[in-house]
Amino acid sequence: MIFEYHAEFKKRSGDLQFWTHENHAIELHRPEMIESRMTYIHENPVRAGLVEKPEDYLYSSARNYSGIKGLIEVDYW
Repeated sequence: MIFEYHAEFKKRSGDLQFWTHENHAIELHRPEMIESRMTYIHENPVRAGLVEKPEDYLYSSARNYSGIKGLIEVDYW
């Protein structure tokens, strides 16, 4: 509901938008690039002070990659 409101009335005015305009897609064509981006994402809860280690965050696939059963099954790349 809130997303529909902002999509309809706010358009791309910049007021209270959820994502920034600066996002851009990049092709991850090398394993090192994929691993780098995954590490960055897995570290977000640590940087935010929510957990001490990435695998401690319940909603992260870092759990699966560290050998801990996660909430969902992860297909490893």
